[in-house]
Amino acid sequence: MGTGLPEAGKTLSVVAANVGSRLPDVSRDVWDYVLAEIPKLRGDEPVLRLLHASVAENVATLLHVFENDIPLDKVEGPVAALEYARRLAQRNVPVSALVRAYRIGHWRFLQWCLEELHGQGVEEDLFAATVWRMLTVSFGYIDRVTEHVIELYQLERDRWLLSQTAGRAARVREILAGQEVDVDWAESALGYRLRQMHLGLVAWLPVPTRGSGGLARLERITGAIAEELNCSARPLFIPRDETSCWAWLPFGSDGEVSFERMWGVAEDGDPSMRVCAGRLEPGVEGFRWTYRQALCAQELATASSSGVRFTAYSRVAPIALMCTNIDDMRIWVRSVLGLLAVDDEPSARLRETVQIFLDTGGSYTATARRQILHKNTVQYRIRKAEEAMGRTVQEQRTDLEVALLAVQYLGSALLIAA
Repeated sequence: MGTGLPEAGKTLSVVAANVGSRLPDVSRDVWDYVLAEIPKLRGDEPVLRLLHASVAENVATLLHVFENDIPLDKVEGPVAALEYARRLAQRNVPVSALVRAYRIGHWRFLQWCLEELHGQGVEEDLFAATVWRMLTVSFGYIDRVTEHVIELYQLERDRWLLSQTAGRAARVREILAGQEVDVDWAESALGYRLRQMHLGLVAWLPVPTRGSGGLARLERITGAIAEELNCSARPLFIPRDETSCWAWLPFGSDGEVSFERMWGVAEDGDPSMRVCAGRLEPGVEGFRWTYRQALCAQELATASSSGVRFTAYSRVAPIALMCTNIDDMRIWVRSVLGLLAVDDEPSARLRETVQIFLDTGGSYTATARRQILHKNTVQYRIRKAEEAMGRTVQEQRTDLEVALLAVQYLGSALLIAA
């Protein structure tokens, strides 16, 4: 592999052989260390044995690579490691715990190798070259194997979710269809309380990537949102297909939710995902209604070209309800905005200033502060916008706010070509 001094490969081979002579002790130590650092990996005896086998095979394989100078592109992931990834996916252990196990296990393994190298008493330059070779090869191995096990985890998670949730999905569809519900039986079948406040979500991948474990990714973003909002229990997660899902977040008797915090999770997460949320609603009927609201928001998000990752129904309800007839909406928006509906940069700047001006209660000072502009500039822009519309911003104020919000989400689909 040609890393460092030529003698470094021979020295690393000797280190690997000596560490390999204590393989059971090394594997057990790495296994103990990983379990101590990651409590989520502690499980029943079969899973613990499988983790131990995974550790032992990874340690043995990497030592074999060290000792025989095997190119990494010739190395496959150990069978036990792949099976362990599948088992964690089935048991809903986060993939982050699996990845962290490789990082921590790698560090513990390197400690054994470094101690053995130190005991060789080699001169300084050879010591440094051997360490460099050791780190380069081992990090390359860990990167290769973890990429493989993550992909297997995600694929297995998708398969497992689809197979395990078929019954629950049927029960959910019955509830959404408005059928009479035996609440006690439904709660038992779903593992989710219907007699509480719910927040419905629709999440999807607009451009699915083959082999990317789409459902596992959607489940993670749902769980992250629930954790951020301190939900009272686990969300109800229902896959629709391999790239989309419905979910309900449980809030007990709590009547408030921070959509800003939800937005933060969605924006900081996987950029390829889209999430839409309904409003917080109570009981069985609320379970249905918050779902419909999320679907309505999804229609708007799908029609939008803005690329927004999170859409809250409470923010866009009027636009989402109007979105069923884009042609009529376009005519209405243009009648409200007049020449302010021209699709060019100057008009876009004026629309933004007017929207902020209305949001701040008609304050020139607050608008200037938010846009980092001089107050006189804001006054000039408001005057130019009024000239374009043919009326003041205070006339038909509600219509103006709705029209600007529609343009914010649907953009050129509603505007007049420049």
